[in-house]
Amino acid sequence: MNLSTEFFKGIFKENPVFVLVLGMCPTLAVTTSVEKAIGMGLASTFVLVCSNVIISLIKRLVPDEVRIPIFIVVIATFVTLVKLIMAAYFPALKVALGIFLPLIVVNCIILGRAEAFASKNGPVASLIDGLGMGLGFTVALMLLGAIREVLGSGAIIGIPFADGLGAYTQTLFILAPGGFLTLGLLMGFFNYLALRKKRR
Repeated sequence: MNLSTEFFKGIFKENPVFVLVLGMCPTLAVTTSVEKAIGMGLASTFVLVCSNVIISLIKRLVPDEVRIPIFIVVIATFVTLVKLIMAAYFPALKVALGIFLPLIVVNCIILGRAEAFASKNGPVASLIDGLGMGLGFTVALMLLGAIREVLGSGAIIGIPFADGLGAYTQTLFILAPGGFLTLGLLMGFFNYLALRKKRR
């Protein structure tokens, strides 16, 4: 198994958002700003990496009948840890992410990687897979957040992007329809790139 291939597939070839179309609920909900996108991406990456490693270590001890509930308990443990760390050190971000922070427990990216990869591979490969998929998710959220924040409020990370840009902003991009529109255009662009690569 090539570890570099496993790492980079989550960022490009099998990007959870633009290619696999997973985790759409938090993707559309928290990408109204780059700050929230980074917070959700890093929190999900932490949970994904840690749960992948633990699940790969305990896979032989887990009976098939209770596999999914045990995976969810492992994931929920790390989500609780993230919530406590955020409450202690980043309370404003925790409030901004709201209900979507505890909902990382049922994020299909994390449970999907636990079932499809970590339960069938060793801890090192599972760590690399989790890191690649988590970074791919984070990059996708940041890209969506940056586009929506610049076009919707004329700022990036809360800092005004340029004088006078406010006159050209569209509130639509901060709202749900703008999220769907931006996501659809980016997915189309990534599919176009993948199609061009196949034709070469």
